[in-house]
This record gives sequence, structure tokens and C-alpha cells, in this order.
Amino acid sequence: MKFLGNVLAVIVGLFIFSILGFLLFFGIIGMIAASSEKEVSVKENTVLHLNLNGRMLVERTAEDEFDLSAFGNPFGGDLNAGLVNLKKAISEAKTNENVKGIYLNTGLIIAGQANLLELREALIDFKDSGKFVIAYDEAYSEGGYFLASAADEVFLNPMGAIDFNGFSSEGIFLKGLFDKVGIKPEVFRVGEFKSAVEPFILDKMSPENRLQTQYFLNEINDLAVSKIAESRKIALDSLKKINSEMLVRKAEDAVTYGLATALAYEDEVHSKLREKLGLIEDDEIPTINATDLGSLAKSTNITSKNRIAVIIAEGDIVGGDVDGALSSDKFAREIRKARKDDNIKAIVLRVNSPGGSIVASDVIWREMTEAKKAKPLIVSMGEVAASGGYYISAPADTIVAQPNTITGSIGIFGLWFNVQELLNEKLGVTTDVVSTGQLSDFMNPTRELSEVERTIIQQNIEEGYETFISRVAEGRGMHPDSVKKVASGRVWTGTQAKERGLVDVLGGLNTAIKIAADKLDAGDDYRVVYYPEQKTWVEELMSDFGDKVELKVLQAQLGENFPLIQKIKNLQDYQGIQVRMPQDIVIK
Repeated sequence: MKFLGNVLAVIVGLFIFSILGFLLFFGIIGMIAASSEKEVSVKENTVLHLNLNGRMLVERTAEDEFDLSAFGNPFGGDLNAGLVNLKKAISEAKTNENVKGIYLNTGLIIAGQANLLELREALIDFKDSGKFVIAYDEAYSEGGYFLASAADEVFLNPMGAIDFNGFSSEGIFLKGLFDKVGIKPEVFRVGEFKSAVEPFILDKMSPENRLQTQYFLNEINDLAVSKIAESRKIALDSLKKINSEMLVRKAEDAVTYGLATALAYEDEVHSKLREKLGLIEDDEIPTINATDLGSLAKSTNITSKNRIAVIIAEGDIVGGDVDGALSSDKFAREIRKARKDDNIKAIVLRVNSPGGSIVASDVIWREMTEAKKAKPLIVSMGEVAASGGYYISAPADTIVAQPNTITGSIGIFGLWFNVQELLNEKLGVTTDVVSTGQLSDFMNPTRELSEVERTIIQQNIEEGYETFISRVAEGRGMHPDSVKKVASGRVWTGTQAKERGLVDVLGGLNTAIKIAADKLDAGDDYRVVYYPEQKTWVEELMSDFGDKVELKVLQAQLGENFPLIQKIKNLQDYQGIQVRMPQDIVIK
């Protein structure tokens, strides 16, 4: 009876929790609706508060993004922050006379190094106005500190920590799992550095993959250290030693070695802000968030006939019209729309993609080649524009990348799984087939591939690689043999790619837009418009709500095993011939 009572209590508890959850959800929606009607203004002595701690930095978010920090973020700690939106707010803060400075919380921001660099450059540009930037957090990740180091003063909680010990990239390998369950992967590829398939066939990195990973990690780490050394006024050699030996091991070390200005609690940092603003103790500090301040930014040159379309191409490259991915139908349509619009005089494609389907990549490539015939076409590479991401970039007149952008990976692979042992020996399931032709059950996963099948698949892979090489050679004005010397699936940083002719200019999105304007001889007389059309924040929340709940439940249940299960789940995206990154590169 006690057991039944406990079960009933759990059921009632879950029911009440669900009701409260939905009430909270719709309550927040109501507050969002109410807040959207308020008139935004900037008080005198205002500070722009950029709270990016725990948030994921993406290319762009809805213009009406709602700040859930006051509610403890009930939907998880990983709400997105848009790079475009943040830069817009920082630019407005620089010229708005009522904004006196920026208060920065970046501690555990989730972001790639190239986008962090672009945001960091926006902060440094802001400082040219003579206004202040103050950073504070209880703990800083490597990326969070890289961004915070641009501030005039960096404060750390006395019990906090700074992760400053260089970068690492760890791969997850599934060979042992497949051996145990009876799944046999077969791999077809061109390029010794094309190691996206290694997690399925090896239990550690190949020598080639280790070589290329070490090469680009060293370059990215050196760039980060040099930028920090410059901002914090620390001798570069000294900072390299601090970094490589992890000499900052407790909070006091951060001050000793110059990474932090001082140790302080948040209320003490607030007192510092009041001092900067000329306020007395206990005075309220007027603050504004990026969304509200960005909404006040006036569109420049709204009547200009020189319109530049910036098309945000972010995510895995897949076929069809899929939300949350760089889908071929959707983005080919956006490029075509910009090409045929007489009001659009130039196109900038902002690429942030590790690649994906070769067919989908080729569909987008085709639209890029047609766009190039019609008007100036510039590519701006974000955190990563590799493999398929490079494939769609190749036709551009000019390719712009950050020094620490991940790019290249010009290679190709196919992946097939034989589940015969799993079915026959592990599960006791057998199959039988009747066919009309020798290859009617081509690539049947319940048996070994025949040599004829292997030959056909490998030929398709090799032909796909030659097509990839020819696309790059045509777009870059290079001989195919020259492309092959820097291809083979190898990954490069933006700086390394520029040295090898795969990138033209180092810089961010603003650099690419300026190049487009120069090609139009527009000077400062141009207007930027963004595509695709952005959903409102409420639309995004409603469309993704179920998926987010499912994701949170899985993470809670699986803990540290979640990335492994997620990787297996993503195998469904590996259909057909792939032009993908050599691995899921996570730099930490």
C-alpha cells in the first residue's frame, strides 16, 4: 500500500509540476507581449549590460529577443545570443551620449574562436570612444576570458577561477561500441586527412588527423594569447609560459600574473560602476540590455539604392527545406531571390558550416555561380566554413575569413554500416532476399558488400572528389593540381588558408560588407539587409519548445554520456556522399 501511495504521490507531483510549468510558460509569454508595447528609452548615465555567461553565441537571433535572466532561465542556460545583434547594440552604445560604458559578463560563454574574435573587435572599437568596459564573473572559460580580456578592467570573484591553459580538441570514437554490438562500418573516402569517418573505424586519432589538429590548434592558441597579451599589457613570452604551464591555478594567481585587475565580489564591482558614473552608494545603476538598445539603432542610408544582401548560411548542409540547418532548397531560394532583385546590388554570404551532403552543397554552389554572373559576390567565413562550407564558398569573387576561422577540409567520404552480426548473432534475426538483378539489393545492410558494390561506391567517391576539386579550381582561379596540394581533407585556419590561396582577405563580416560596397563604388552610401527573414522570438520558442524539453530530459538522464548518444543519433545525417569536417571540432 505504501508503494501505491508513493506512485500516486509521484504522479500527482508530476501533474502539478506540468501545470506550474505551463502557467510559467504562458505567464512569460504574457510578460513578453506586455514588454513589447513599452517604449524603450536610454536614461542618462546608462550602462549597456552584456550578460553572455552560459549563452551560446550564434550568427543572429530574433530582433525582439526577450531576456529570461530574471526568471533564472527556466528553459535552460543555453539561450542563444546573436553576434549580429550584439554588434549592433555595441555600435549604438558607442555613439549614444547617454551610454557611458559596458558591463560585461562572459564567464562560460559557448562560442567558437572566430566569432569571439569578431565580438572582441567590436568591444575594442567601442573603447575608442573613450567609454569604459568592465568585466566581472565568478569563473571564466578559455573563450570567456579571451572576450573579457578586451575590457579596461577584469574582475574575478575571490573564490573564482580562470581557465587559461591552452586549447584542446577531444574526439569521441565508437569503434569499441560497434565491435560489441556487432556493427561493421565500411568507409569510402579520398584524402588521407579526411578523418570524419575515424570515430567509426578507429579507437584514437590517426597520425594525419593528429598532425593537422595540432597544427591548427597551435595557430589558434597563439593568436588568442597574443591578443590577450596586447590588451592586458603583458609580455608575450611571459604570457605564453603562463598559458602553457597553467600557472594561473587559483584566483590570486590571476592578479599576480596580470590576467585580472583585482579580486572582487559582484557588489564591489557594482560600487566600481557607480564610481565611474559619479553615483553615490546604493544609487540604482541605470542599465539597458542589448535587445532594447539595439532596437534604438537607426537604419543607415534607408533610401540608398545600393543595397547589400547579407545571407546568413549557418548549420549542417542538408537537402530539402529544413529549419535549423543549412538546407539546399531554402538557401538556394534566398540566393536566387537576392540575385533577381534589382534593388540588391551585391551579395555577402556569411558561412558558418562544417559541411554535409555533397548534393545539397552542389545545389547551393550552382546558385552561387549564377549570382556571381549577376552582381558582386563576397563570402564571409565565421567560426567554421569547411568541407561543404568551403564548397559553397568557392564561387565568390572574394573570400574573407578571420585568422582563427576553421576552413579547408577539401575532401569527400561515404559511410555504410553492415548490421549482419548484430541481427544474426546478437538478436537472432535472419533475413532472406529475392532479386531480379545482380544489384537489386545494392548496399543491403544485412550482408557484406560485394567487390562490385565496393568498386561502384569508390568510383562515385573519387568522381565526387574530382568535382569538388574542379569547383574550387574554377572559383579560385587555380590549377586542379595546385588545389590538390592543399586538399586531401586537410583543415586550415584562416591565416593558413590565406597563405595557400584558399582565402583572400582576413577580417570579419564588416570587412566583407565593406569590400562589397567598394565593388559598387558606393563609399558609405549603402544599406545592409539580412536574409533569411528572421522569426520573432515567440515564434522560435513555440516552434522549438518540444525539442528543447526532449533535449533537456536526455541530458539529465545521460549526463556525461549525452554527447556519445547524440553522435550516434546524428548518424542519420550521414546519408549519401558527404563533404564534412574531419571531426566535430570542439576547442576548449
